[in-house]
Amino acid sequence: MTRPVLLTGGRVLDPSQQMDSVADVLLVDDTVAAIGRDIGRPDDAQTVDCAGLIVSPGFIDVHCHLREPGRADVETIASGARAAAAGGFTAVCAMPNTDPVIDNPAAVGFVVRQGLRAGAARVYPIGAISVGQRGEALAEFGEMVDAGAIGVSDDGKPVVSAQLMRTALEYARTFQIPVIDHCEEPTLAAGGAMNEGIVSARLGLKGIPDEAEEIMAIRDILLARLTRGHVHLAHMSTKGSVELIRWGKDRGINVTAEVCPHHLSLTEEAVEGYDTNAKMNPPLRTAEDVETLRQAVRDGTIDLVATDHAPHHYDEKEREFQNAPNGIVGLETALSVVVDSLVVPGHIDFGTLVDRMSCSPARLFGLPGGTLRVGSPADVTVFDPARRWTVDPDLFLSKGRNTPYAGMTLTGRTICTVVAGQVVYTLN
Repeated sequence: MTRPVLLTGGRVLDPSQQMDSVADVLLVDDTVAAIGRDIGRPDDAQTVDCAGLIVSPGFIDVHCHLREPGRADVETIASGARAAAAGGFTAVCAMPNTDPVIDNPAAVGFVVRQGLRAGAARVYPIGAISVGQRGEALAEFGEMVDAGAIGVSDDGKPVVSAQLMRTALEYARTFQIPVIDHCEEPTLAAGGAMNEGIVSARLGLKGIPDEAEEIMAIRDILLARLTRGHVHLAHMSTKGSVELIRWGKDRGINVTAEVCPHHLSLTEEAVEGYDTNAKMNPPLRTAEDVETLRQAVRDGTIDLVATDHAPHHYDEKEREFQNAPNGIVGLETALSVVVDSLVVPGHIDFGTLVDRMSCSPARLFGLPGGTLRVGSPADVTVFDPARRWTVDPDLFLSKGRNTPYAGMTLTGRTICTVVAGQVVYTLN
């Protein structure tokens, strides 16, 4: 039995039940016990004053890299789970491109156990599509699902073989899990370090064309049509990809897609000065791409926002741009970047933000949470929608410091995160 938690006087925002009102929320043990204005106050309750704050279902990040096993020097499941809680995430899905690859039930079980030990955000493993992520033979989906995997992906690498992708989609249907693909045609993208265009030409860097993403996106959409499987397209970055996803959805194909906060807020111009913290895959694109992605989040063509949190050691990012690794940390800045990029300019309201960062991820990936309905898991995010703060990577709970937002002043801050009825993070 855990101590009850009472969240008082906040704006309760829950799109899953069309709720937007000032109310109290009572959490007892690991479930939502009551919501309302006069729901009573247990004598032993831990009370959190939420006046002026938004109380929402806990955010869920379906795409992050926790680097364990293999690279505990840059992140561990425990440090990643704590960083997630600081960012308002009550659950995260860990990608399998670790060392060794998470491609078997023992590796999946390791991630589950480490997540439980962390005592912060919930951690759900994603298993590999192929053994060793080599793109040759399917991993054993069933055994990994039994061990706790909630999806499969070779993220970090594209599934080059269309036949293997077809088989994966067919096999995954049996277990009702999504197949998550990193859309990148490798021969077009080979050697590329940023978006292909005027900026790459001026900087003398080999570019990656939009078509490298879009060719694989349409292939996956067509294979989902063929197999009736659920394909989820990771970290979409181009206007063309949005048009293809919309085409697929209009035809009833089971395709869903995500976008990352950095692709909603930054353009290829961030690479000026050869800033390796602006190097990622897919690369930052143009202002037109950013605007299209923002509108796609608004109209639901893009289903959800995911961080693609990818910590790297400082020395690795200090290499020359062409040779530096791709990726940035994102768990602790995601909420604020989405607020500044989408809510402040009026593209979406806070209800849509909560849907894209909580309700939709839970629904599409079959995860607990994503709602504050009575009886649901007591996973709650409390955030200040107007709080201004300056990003200082040295204060991150993640081991990673590789962020292009260092020194920027952002809007919106997580104040309190509750997982399974226990307060796991409070802003000092």
